[in-house]
Amino acid sequence: MFDSIGQWLNDISQNLPGALGLFAVGLILLIKGGDWFVDSASNLAKRFHVPEIIIGATVVSVGTTLPEVMVSATAAINHNGATAYGNAIGSIICNTALIAALTIAIRPAPVNRKAITMPVIFFFISAAIYVVAAYLFGTFDRWLGIVMLCVFALYMTLTIRQGFKNPETVEHEEEEKTAKSSLTKDIVLLIVSAGLIALGANFLEKSAVSLSLMAGIPTEVVSVTVVALCTSLPEFVTAITALRKGHGALSLGNVIGANIFNLVLVSGVAVTVSPFAVPAGSTIFGQNTSLVLEIPLMIGVMALMTVPALMKKKLFRSQGFALLGIYGVFVLLQVLIALHII
Repeated sequence: MFDSIGQWLNDISQNLPGALGLFAVGLILLIKGGDWFVDSASNLAKRFHVPEIIIGATVVSVGTTLPEVMVSATAAINHNGATAYGNAIGSIICNTALIAALTIAIRPAPVNRKAITMPVIFFFISAAIYVVAAYLFGTFDRWLGIVMLCVFALYMTLTIRQGFKNPETVEHEEEEKTAKSSLTKDIVLLIVSAGLIALGANFLEKSAVSLSLMAGIPTEVVSVTVVALCTSLPEFVTAITALRKGHGALSLGNVIGANIFNLVLVSGVAVTVSPFAVPAGSTIFGQNTSLVLEIPLMIGVMALMTVPALMKKKLFRSQGFALLGIYGVFVLLQVLIALHII
């Protein structure tokens, strides 16, 4: 049965209308599945009186990162390392230089240094592991994936412990809303939403590969831009919602958490499932784009967003505009690479 479904999907994705349709359906499934997953998981957590800070740092961040996890894992299973890699790195760049940048440019917020110090440290430790693998080994081996997953487990353990030591009260309105929800409904919705995310990830991965082949564009370019942007839509929705409700700091915390998960959970799962080499299908001025552009930019935009926040305990509108400008240049470079101009 599953083989016949897989063959059917392959047949559909071989023509342009079918690939575009598959991409659109996959995107809708990812967005709706992610939305339902976060809602149901948050309701379950609140029902059992889990502190709000833990819900934000674990349930919400994991929920909004599930699309990336499933797309990269699916790509790895299909031996498509370029998509697995590009989706993880591209999502971090998109989360930071587009999504967080928009919220910072519109409404910069004060920063709780104590709350973000540990996540920031974990991100750069994770990035260092990524750098060693990419620049020294040139490949992401299974043992490295296991190390990444161990880092993820350690981060989650410390975050949960910190949350229980410093619990935050849940608003009365939120308690009433949770009380009205059905436990059975939340559990069913959690399972269904996870299935929708998995199915949507499969659709998106197959269509992205087919579209890149049809257009003669390196799969990595499509993955690091289009696929990364699409899988980052849950983070975008979360950021806009937080901004609208005046919780800019919550948006920052979600982005940092999601970026850590992209490095150690998304990449960790993909590499553990199927190790792959650093993609070399895309070049800029004759150099591997992954090594000279994408990894340095991933680290650079996170440093630009977090270092001033840690030093000054607040975000600045100029940071947001600078990050947006960097993202614009990044997308332009990817377009020029796709057109074989540079």
